[in-house]
Amino acid sequence: MREPLSLRERWRDYHPSKAMWLWSCFTCVLATVMVGFAWGGWVTASGAQRLVADARQDTRDRLAAGICVARFEAAPDAAQKLAALKATVRWKQSDFIAKGGWLTIPGISGPLSDAGSMCLERLLALPTPPARASTSQRSASAD
Repeated sequence: MREPLSLRERWRDYHPSKAMWLWSCFTCVLATVMVGFAWGGWVTASGAQRLVADARQDTRDRLAAGICVARFEAAPDAAQKLAALKATVRWKQSDFIAKGGWLTIPGISGPLSDAGSMCLERLLALPTPPARASTSQRSASAD
């Protein structure tokens, strides 16, 4: 009786057909593409354009929100406006920001979808400064 062949000997003696080679190559290419798109970070051209457009819009919104907060804080009556903003009902706060004109950015046209909400979040996170005594109250207390 003949001894069974070892794995090495069977591998050495194996001669796949042309069809087997073709299907093996096709399967490897398909697996590479599937892994590349699923976990490798590959995207199509339209997917990349969509990602770029989203990043561009997000950057514009963040810039506009930063300008909005800077303009709001630079106003002479910023403390009173911030107190009024915080006292306003939540669903009217975005109107308060829009009517104040702090969100109007020269050179940027078109809607800034999230800039108003970002500006509002940043403003609401600011601490409310203590109310200053008016000059008439200070002079009356000094007498």
